[in-house]
Amino acid sequence: MHKAPAAKITGGDPNVTINTPRDPNTLSNYHNFVTKHTVAEFEIDFEKKVLSGGVQLTFESLTEGETKEITLDTSFLDITSVQIDGKEAKWNVGERLEPYGAPLTVTLEQGVPKGKTVSIAVRLSTTDKCTALQWMTPAQTSNKKHPYMFSQCQAIHARSVFPCQDTPDVKSTFEFKLRSPLPVLASGLPTGSHIYEAGNDGKPGTLLYTFEQQVPIPSYLFAVASGDIASASIGPRSIVNSGPEELLECQRELEGEIEPFMKAIDSVVKVPYQWTQYNALILPPSFPYGGMENPVWTYATPSIISGDKQNVDVIAHELSHSWSGNLVSAGSWEHFWLNEGWTTYLERRIAGFVHGEEHRHLSAIIGWKALEESIKLYGEDHEYTKLVVDLKGKDPDDAFSSIPYEKGFHALYAFELLLGKDKWDTFIPHYFDTFKFKSLDSYDFKACLLDFFANDKEAAKLLNEFDWDKLFYAPGFPAKPKFDDTLVKTCYELADKWQARIEKKDSFTPKKADIEGWTANQSNVFLERLQAFSESFSPEDVHILGEAYGYTNTKNIEVTSRFYTIGLRAKAEETYKPTAELLGKIGRMKFVRPLYRLLEKVDRDLAVKTFEENRDFYHPICRQMVEKDLLGEKK
Repeated sequence: MHKAPAAKITGGDPNVTINTPRDPNTLSNYHNFVTKHTVAEFEIDFEKKVLSGGVQLTFESLTEGETKEITLDTSFLDITSVQIDGKEAKWNVGERLEPYGAPLTVTLEQGVPKGKTVSIAVRLSTTDKCTALQWMTPAQTSNKKHPYMFSQCQAIHARSVFPCQDTPDVKSTFEFKLRSPLPVLASGLPTGSHIYEAGNDGKPGTLLYTFEQQVPIPSYLFAVASGDIASASIGPRSIVNSGPEELLECQRELEGEIEPFMKAIDSVVKVPYQWTQYNALILPPSFPYGGMENPVWTYATPSIISGDKQNVDVIAHELSHSWSGNLVSAGSWEHFWLNEGWTTYLERRIAGFVHGEEHRHLSAIIGWKALEESIKLYGEDHEYTKLVVDLKGKDPDDAFSSIPYEKGFHALYAFELLLGKDKWDTFIPHYFDTFKFKSLDSYDFKACLLDFFANDKEAAKLLNEFDWDKLFYAPGFPAKPKFDDTLVKTCYELADKWQARIEKKDSFTPKKADIEGWTANQSNVFLERLQAFSESFSPEDVHILGEAYGYTNTKNIEVTSRFYTIGLRAKAEETYKPTAELLGKIGRMKFVRPLYRLLEKVDRDLAVKTFEENRDFYHPICRQMVEKDLLGEKK
């Protein structure tokens, strides 16, 4: 049952509260009313590039009837009518407040007693300023035949699709009723309705696709996609969806991977999988993230389909979100680490279970390098390098980086080291069972951990002496643990040979056998080690590096992007054009943003030209962030 959310006093007693919502990134009054069920009924109009239809929202009152207004988040919506329990209602869209949109205030005829519900129906259409939807022309898809549309609502973009309490502190069950001339997926289980409706004026007809999500989810997990989508089985409860031409390649890459991951995570979490199916939708290459943990259908970048099964750990990450983030959710984006830190931790536990403990440590070593890059970008004293960040008046997208993932992982790994793995592992199932179907903040996590070990004198002493304020609020780096370097020793040794070669201290001749038997992750560690002195490379050194080890023609973008990073830092012109070409083929921000920053430093004209040529290719979120990076807008 949902209780009225309240903000904890920062750094204070977790039992002391003040009567305000704990999420500063919503305009809704969700401390008075909370969404219990959402029905989304839309037609997907590819010609106009809008969703048109409406939503019906059922709210439960959290007060004793004194509040007679319900305020919802909206952003650039065209709202035409609002009804309360079937009757026309008084409503108003207030002035826009960046970056949060405009509040929709609906006036009730009378107060609603605590625990009772009220239903509001809103007719609306999205607009061309919608930040959650990407509309792709046939030319932007792989087979050039049909248009494509997909949503990306994290962090605060669901409000640009429909009025809602756009906060992870509120969870609702969902029904989807979606019409489209092309196949549709949504973040629920399909319920089988396919009612045909003929088009007008020679336009193609539409089918009605229906889905339901009986597990309550926050608004940012609302997801819909429509396009030329085909499907194939990849496991007993899993299918992969993609464009028809890519389907077999995607199936080969992912087949047989999901169930071992499921078995691995079950050994740690021990809370049953709640979502029935686990499927993957491989999106067009403009998708801005590695993956998005939309329930039932994980959205994933095609960059994970590398032909070598070396990048399927993205799926391990998104699968882990089925527990951390989706089942148990951070109550606000200020506590985002509770989603991503836990998920990264569980992803690495999967790696340890499936491949061996040394692979868990290899992933953590790669993650530490990503953490270094993010902290270097912001500066060690920046607010966004803290575990718990202050986002009042800020756009959560601006704080998005590897920090909540990696610093969050290290927070949890620190408790594993502090308490011992066996003891720590007894807490993990308790945590997920305690907070399943709920949202929490860092202080709830702290209270839960202290309470669980209250009767264990040794553990309680360690936890009470632990520096919680430093964990939550200290900017910059966490303490760096000692990792198992079994799998990276050869990477470091080869990098040392290269450094000696670059410094003219050794006549080392690179050859393919140097990296024989390596995984792609080992190549990534090696290349990241080289990045530390990549400015000393000559263009010829970069050429030899690429040719000797096949880095110039690999399909694995994780490897390619790291190689191009070295080339750009070394000002090797032969990497400029290939980098620009890659930036026109992939929209994943993990690669796009750093490569644009580097390309801009060595050839600004090419960087700007490349961005302008591909502006419409990128997702609105990616486009906005690259504009800030590249065109000098203030972060």
